[in-house]
Amino acid sequence: MPQVRSHTKPPREEHGLWARYVLDLLERVDIRPHGRRPWDWQVHDPRLYRQIVLRGNLGLGEAYMNGWFDCQHLDQSLDRILRAKLDENTCVPPLIFNLRNRLFNLQTRQRAWQVGRQHYDIGNDLYRHMLDERMIYSCGYWKNASSLDQAQINKLQLVGDKLNLKPGMRVLDIGCGWGGAAAFLAERYGVNVDGVTISRQQHEWASQQHKSPQLRFRLMDYRDISGQYDAIYSIGMFEHVGPKNYRAYFHKVKSLLKPAGAFLLHSIGKASPILAADPWISRYIFPNGMIPTQAALVNGLKDSFRIEDWHNFGPDYDRTLMHWHENVEQARWQLPRQYDRRFFRMWRYYLLSSAASFRARKLELWQLLLTHGDDSPQQPAHTRAG
Repeated sequence: MPQVRSHTKPPREEHGLWARYVLDLLERVDIRPHGRRPWDWQVHDPRLYRQIVLRGNLGLGEAYMNGWFDCQHLDQSLDRILRAKLDENTCVPPLIFNLRNRLFNLQTRQRAWQVGRQHYDIGNDLYRHMLDERMIYSCGYWKNASSLDQAQINKLQLVGDKLNLKPGMRVLDIGCGWGGAAAFLAERYGVNVDGVTISRQQHEWASQQHKSPQLRFRLMDYRDISGQYDAIYSIGMFEHVGPKNYRAYFHKVKSLLKPAGAFLLHSIGKASPILAADPWISRYIFPNGMIPTQAALVNGLKDSFRIEDWHNFGPDYDRTLMHWHENVEQARWQLPRQYDRRFFRMWRYYLLSSAASFRARKLELWQLLLTHGDDSPQQPAHTRAG
């Protein structure tokens, strides 16, 4: 780790306008550049200040990856920054980045596979150590749970109960991950599940680990799915659809769902009416991703589904992410050398900044239960479980 630089002058004076501006902002939330508290920063390279001013969170994340600063509990520090909305004190690059997202469809058929290659295919070793025993890569439901495994079981039971699953039903899992959700629901409820993913490594793992006549996994974009299903769910995939595709996505799902069926959508979301992607997350973690807003989601649902229930348990994602972070830190030295020091700093920033975003209520976690609405036969009694 780089040595902490000793300052003969106060940081504001030594590093000029960039430092004065950033340190004044941090002072508002009681973060000190060389303090001893868990949320204080240890600054190793003064280029950090200019990077933050000119590049916002993109610059902050890259500075952390470069080792320009450290923080004992980065999640606590970022939580303070987000609650005070200091992240909004950024310059032109993020605005240009968001304009690009508004003007272009970044989630076309061709682009859809990029996130599979860049994120989900980085190695099953990492995810096997980070996630629960079923490798569920989405928010757990922590009501009456004391472990990550139980929280994920609770979440999957929540999905199955809300969909009112019955033995023999044909069910579709859009974005099936490593197949853990499909396998659990098939065993627990006696249903037959088709799972689709755009990740080659997820598809191989699911096909090899979950061999059952009740399960079928396919490497496929959601736009190419065909057939008719009694129930459909999508857990942690909608963030990759993109607002320009919402209406087409929901019409596609509706065409796959039998008239009396229900669709459960499990997605990260935000109450803010502003559509904007985090530039650091988009560049290093989820290329072409976009977190849906309430307004964009409701607009996308027009002429397709009726909302039967909208369940928000965003704080549970903070707890889930902190467990993932702890698992990765404990397994770091067991993982292959392909995960170098810069990768671990990137991954740590991803998990802890995400946890801070949920803690500060910048992000939420939604489960929507959707049905065909008035043009369908009498709907079954879909009720919120748990």
